[in-house]
Amino acid sequence: MKIEIPYPLRPYTGNQSAVNVEAGTVAEAVSGLTSRYPDFQKHLYTPDGKLRSFVNLYLNDEDVRYLPEREGTAVNEQDTLSIIPSIAGGD
Repeated sequence: MKIEIPYPLRPYTGNQSAVNVEAGTVAEAVSGLTSRYPDFQKHLYTPDGKLRSFVNLYLNDEDVRYLPEREGTAVNEQDTLSIIPSIAGGD
C-alpha cells in the first residue's frame, strides 16, 4: 500500500512524498514505515507508544479514528494511507 508523507515530515523519509509498504492493517503499515525510517517514530508516537493527538491518519479519505477497527482496519495494496499532522496557530 502507499503511505502519503506530508511535506513537513518528508526529511525523515529521504524527502519522499510517498512510501510503499506491505501490510495487512493500518497499524502494520505505520509499523512498516517506522521500521524503515526509525526517526519517523518520534513524530508519530508518544514515548509510551500511543499515536500523538495531533497526528491524523486517513485510509482512502476516511479518518481512521472513526473506522470500526481503527488502526486494526484491514488494508490492501491498492489502499492509500495519508498522514495529516494537525496545524495550530493564530495570534
